[in-house]
Amino acid sequence: MPSKDSQADQAQQGDWLTSAQGARLVDTDHSLKAGPRGPVLLQDHHLREKITHFDHERIPERVVHARGAAAHGTFVSYGTASNVTKAEFLRKGVETPVFTRFSSVVGSRGSADAVRDTRGFSTKFYTSDGVFDLVGNNIPVFFIQDAVKFPDVVHAAKPQPDREIPQAQSAHDTFWDFVSLHTEATHHTMWQMSDRGIPRSFRTMEGFGIHTFRVENSDGDTSLVKFHWKPTAGVHSLVWEEAQMVNGIDPDFHRRDLADAIEAGAFPEWELGIQVFPDTPEETFEGIDLLDPTKLVPEELVAVQPIGKLTLNRNPSNYFAETEQVAFHPGHLVPGIDVTNDPLLQGRLFSYLDTQISRLGGPNFSQIPINRPHCPVNDLFRDGMHQTAVHTGVAPYKPNTLDGGNPFTADPDDDHTFVEIAQELPKSVKERRSPVSFDDHFTQARMFWLSLTPVEQSHLVDAFTFELGKCWDETIRQREVDVLAAVDAELAQRVASGLGLSPGRPNTPPADDVAASPALSQIGEKWPVDGRRVGIVTGPKTDPKHVVTARDFLVEAGMVPITIAPVGGRVGDVPVERTYLTAASSELDALLLLDGVDADPVVGLLLSEAWRHLKFIAVAGGADALLEEYGVPASDPGIFTGAQVKSLLTKLRTGLEEHRAWSRADS
Repeated sequence: MPSKDSQADQAQQGDWLTSAQGARLVDTDHSLKAGPRGPVLLQDHHLREKITHFDHERIPERVVHARGAAAHGTFVSYGTASNVTKAEFLRKGVETPVFTRFSSVVGSRGSADAVRDTRGFSTKFYTSDGVFDLVGNNIPVFFIQDAVKFPDVVHAAKPQPDREIPQAQSAHDTFWDFVSLHTEATHHTMWQMSDRGIPRSFRTMEGFGIHTFRVENSDGDTSLVKFHWKPTAGVHSLVWEEAQMVNGIDPDFHRRDLADAIEAGAFPEWELGIQVFPDTPEETFEGIDLLDPTKLVPEELVAVQPIGKLTLNRNPSNYFAETEQVAFHPGHLVPGIDVTNDPLLQGRLFSYLDTQISRLGGPNFSQIPINRPHCPVNDLFRDGMHQTAVHTGVAPYKPNTLDGGNPFTADPDDDHTFVEIAQELPKSVKERRSPVSFDDHFTQARMFWLSLTPVEQSHLVDAFTFELGKCWDETIRQREVDVLAAVDAELAQRVASGLGLSPGRPNTPPADDVAASPALSQIGEKWPVDGRRVGIVTGPKTDPKHVVTARDFLVEAGMVPITIAPVGGRVGDVPVERTYLTAASSELDALLLLDGVDADPVVGLLLSEAWRHLKFIAVAGGADALLEEYGVPASDPGIFTGAQVKSLLTKLRTGLEEHRAWSRADS
């Protein structure tokens, strides 16, 4: 009998990377393709084995994007995309039902919302020509260039396998070990360490399709496009301390915000836009490889053309039936939209379908109500686990005569028929490597850094310093600083200073001819104030008439007043939404302190936190003495004092168009 120490009883042994069957592998970084720029080959058994095993690691929770929230809505097309795609739902005036799910990537279903992480932004369009899924993120670039490495980056980011911690955080050794060694992750890491990694809400979060897609119009002309979601309320984020407080006070912060906004009739809206590029054999634009998912095309080079508006107007009736069971797949396409040979997208075409079969109990997941197309389906598929359709006919095959030949194949020249867009493939040999253009890992990361305002750069530096400070291994910390030195010397020096390390020894010096892209900054524009939450702090001596005046003003401006009082009940005829015990600055975008508020530790906490988090503060009448009491400088930017409530609120509303008092960060 073999001993317990024999090799047969132990896993993960040996010096060589192998397949599950023990065959030694020479490469696990590249899918097998028809040439460096060719499509991924179905015969790539290593890709399929690696991805299949990864897809089935969790039952039944999603491996990634487990923590999510969603809503129903409508998409109305402007018709401005009809010149590049024949997609029916993008014709002028067409209204399409949708279901959109937002999610964090790394955490489990029980994790908190406001963690530093990439966010999923996926929309299911129930079009008249079938379901179209736009499966994206709130960051326009990805960690990796090839799907064969997706298990690696997720294994690195997930809780470490020895202690299953930390939850929903990238601030640990295995994550930074991977990204510091795999420098193609640098651009995405810069975005995640920026304010984009901790969005204020799903309603103020941008979305991106990440990949380049090929589209075709009714004349047979093709173009390459990238999809963008632009929130009408603007792109806004939490600050780091505020996010930490949110996760302790209200771990459901983002999902609650989305549901409350819809229930209150403040429906979130986004414009869908596209960047359009010529469909050239090189599939590049201005030297940027359009098949590289770690690259973006600056909006200053190619503007985002608005093509329609998404409005979310109905909350799910049941979380499990809808939000949990919705199944997205980038291979759910409609006539006029097709995929490209982006190696990450090619792998996702296999991975998403395989995952849904595992999670949702078999191949019939499309029959779950939330996944059903809103058009006739006649697929000849039969039986299988969880089959709920009662099929008729005796000939589930083609060709047949017993069912009169039904169903019939469609006319390939009809715009409503899905036909893969023809593309000439280059002569090539099958091989595991990427194009040379994929090798530049730092230029766009540097562009991102140079595009940020000083306060955003400081936030990014603080994020790197915090995250790397959580790593036990100094070698990993220093290696990542060396990577940052290839992006920008000042960035590396500032992070290194916070960690007590060398300022970095880059293998590649920072590029010196990189232009900034102002569109990448979240600061500098003005936005609608609809849905902004303003805390009206009252005290024992507050005149109820001032509360009514404030609430009426805020409601008329489209904002949400939250009345805060020492105890519950009413202030005059106005109901109290929060008491001093339950109020939290993190749920508010601004504060209004009315006359009659006494000194109180809770009031002091609300003031000091709002001040530190660069929120606008208006103080009426005698309440301005509280500013001095709690060390809030009345002369700071974004602090308004005066006797007239309406005048103060007018200043507050104007300030909120910038989201925060950013100039206070420099004062």
